Amino acid sequence: MDTIASLFAFITTPVSWIIVQFHKVFGAIFGPDTGWAWGLSIVSLVVLIRICLIPLFVKQIKATRNMQALQPKMKAIQERYKSDKQRQSEEMMKLYKETGTNPLSSCLPILAQSPFFFALYHVLSNIASGKPIGAMNQTLVDSAREAKIFGAPIAAKFMDSPEKVEALGATLLDVRIVTAVMIVLMSASQFFTQRQLMMKNVDLSVKTPYMQQQKMLMYIFPVIFAVMGINFPVGVLVYWLTTNVWTMGQQMYVINQNPTPGSKAQDSYLQRLLKSATAHGEIRSRRHKAVVKAIVAKGSDRNENERRFIGALAKAGLAAQADGTVVKSDAAIAEAEGTAAPKRQQPKRQTKAQRQAGAQQAKSDEAVEETAEESAGEAAQDTQPKTSLEKKPETPAKGGSQGGGRSRASSGGSRQRKGQQRPKHPSSKK
Repeated sequence: MDTIASLFAFITTPVSWIIVQFHKVFGAIFGPDTGWAWGLSIVSLVVLIRICLIPLFVKQIKATRNMQALQPKMKAIQERYKSDKQRQSEEMMKLYKETGTNPLSSCLPILAQSPFFFALYHVLSNIASGKPIGAMNQTLVDSAREAKIFGAPIAAKFMDSPEKVEALGATLLDVRIVTAVMIVLMSASQFFTQRQLMMKNVDLSVKTPYMQQQKMLMYIFPVIFAVMGINFPVGVLVYWLTTNVWTMGQQMYVINQNPTPGSKAQDSYLQRLLKSATAHGEIRSRRHKAVVKAIVAKGSDRNENERRFIGALAKAGLAAQADGTVVKSDAAIAEAEGTAAPKRQQPKRQTKAQRQAGAQQAKSDEAVEETAEESAGEAAQDTQPKTSLEKKPETPAKGGSQGGGRSRASSGGSRQRKGQQRPKHPSSKK
């Protein structure tokens, strides 16, 4: 670890100078040689660094979401070019370039604060050895070396020998109790931070290998911190515990205010937004209007949480507009109260047996109709000639034959009799 810390020696002077400036402030309040003055100086160093890293944290959030959204496409590329690793890498880089995603962006905050972390470790190591470093002269080094946090010197470690701990003016039991508590808190905060990210801010509708990797890291990272923590000085444990708590709070704020689409956090966020909109009858915040505007613009591409939100607005008699506002809608109120015109229902699909039964019934009805029509035609044939004889008595035979022909033609004009036709008698031809 000393070798790694020496690589970042170029930043030890700025880090030590920042600690000295904060120590002047807190030393005037709590006393220059107290653990509170030096401990709060380290905490203030963390806060200052994390404030400067907020832009990188925003990029990390965006990169993480982009990676989650790209997981299905990445999996498709891996399956398509399973046997060609070079083509697979080329397609992956092409996908990253088209979507503007950088896989390393999710690691930017950790990479950016690594130099400060190792520089602080290097400063505390020199304090434990009683050597001046950077902006800290011998007087400040001696003051920091004697400062204790709950009875443990800020330069002491969990694995230090009793002789080294006694040289710092403390007991081994105090050092190990304080360091053990800090290691547990540090690991627990790391686990909770990763857990709230996985349980609340991940789209559960998409199952990808990325989610499995994140679940593994949720358990691996706390173990790594616990193993490394026994070799960290108390001051470094204060630094790392503070940065973990900051990350946890910062992530909690982001999850509550800007959740990942399709996640449980988004569902909770939209429920709060729905409650506010129904209570006031409008969307007041500009940020909330932007959220509603984005949901409306998605149209049919909305996820389940967003569809429920739009449906709940309709039940409350409100309709979301394209500009992010909501207005009262008579149609939505009527639909919610059940007074709207009933929608046309599609006929139920019949089973095969029902269709066959219907076809047989139709054939039976057709046969009955044919029999009725034939009977009507024969009756008309028998009665029509008599009517012709009464009207034209001078030509009974001719009129009767013509009347019968017309009757048969009229009865069968709309529909011909099925089956083979009877041939005409040869004597009828002239």
